[in-house]
Amino acid sequence: EEEGVHYYFVSHEEFDQMIADGQMLEYAVVHGKNKYGTPRAKVQEALNAGRPVILEIDLQGARQIRESMPEAQLIFLAPPSWDELVSESEFDVTVVNDSVERAAQEIAHIVGAESAEA
Repeated sequence: EEEGVHYYFVSHEEFDQMIADGQMLEYAVVHGKNKYGTPRAKVQEALNAGRPVILEIDLQGARQIRESMPEAQLIFLAPPSWDELVSESEFDVTVVNDSVERAAQEIAHIVGAESAEA
């Protein structure tokens, strides 16, 4: 993990200010103290350049993105045998992760189709 490549590390105070200023697209508190999230500016920068953005986030993050960016397409990557999750209605598309290669191809197709429509 490299600063500025994989993650951007900031102090707790800076993170709290980013939340207060609406600079976080989604965020969470882990184990009662550690905070992580997705800065809105980096996502918007990529979208403005016409590049699709894929975020690996949990359900809480997905709900925050749905609230602040309703035009986003949410894809739920479901485990291959957890039937109840396949019926989750909070996502636009469900991709079953029965084969990493097949699931990745399906997601690439979905993202590519969305990019072509834009």
